[in-house]
Amino acid sequence: MNLPVLELRQYTLRPGRRDELVDLFDREFVTGQEACGMRVLGQFRDADDPDRFVWVRGFADLPSRAAALTGFYGGPIWAAHGPAANATMLDSDDVLLLRPARPDTGFAQITTASTGVYTATVCAVDGVDFAGLFEASIVPELDEPPVASFETLVAENNFPALPVREGERVFVWFSRFADEESARKQSWRERVDFDGELQNLVLHPTAGSALR
Repeated sequence: MNLPVLELRQYTLRPGRRDELVDLFDREFVTGQEACGMRVLGQFRDADDPDRFVWVRGFADLPSRAAALTGFYGGPIWAAHGPAANATMLDSDDVLLLRPARPDTGFAQITTASTGVYTATVCAVDGVDFAGLFEASIVPELDEPPVASFETLVAENNFPALPVREGERVFVWFSRFADEESARKQSWRERVDFDGELQNLVLHPTAGSALR
């Protein structure tokens, strides 16, 4: 699953509609998208926002991204179920286009006996050599080692029908914990000299998520 092009997608949903979207997504959209050449890596419920759905998908490269998205959103599964999915959403444009921070820092296959809890930490890093800071100073302070780390892929959005966030640089890493309490005990920032903006998502995998 160490794919060179990744999307981190955060959807704001209409109140009370998240489970409806999760059921539809797990049932119809995972296999439908993968049949078109992309990989759906994980779907999550945001533990801090009952109306937020977060998911991640990857591509072999940018040309295959355009081809896969064209195939799926122009295909029969989206035609049949897309209107129902869109009806649950208020906003679907919070999308980061990413690449692995190093060739070996994408998602590896993770096989576990039970479902864990993930965190996704999104740091704004304009003008900051964050990759070096992350490896040297943050990783040693983390309660759990990162399972993957990514940075902004600076490239034109080659499927403009789906917007992505542009004009910013971010660094994102994912960690996996046994439970939500452990996921919330991160205290690395108290010991690292970094005062930039960050978003920390606490994420519960859905039943159909590949990342568990």
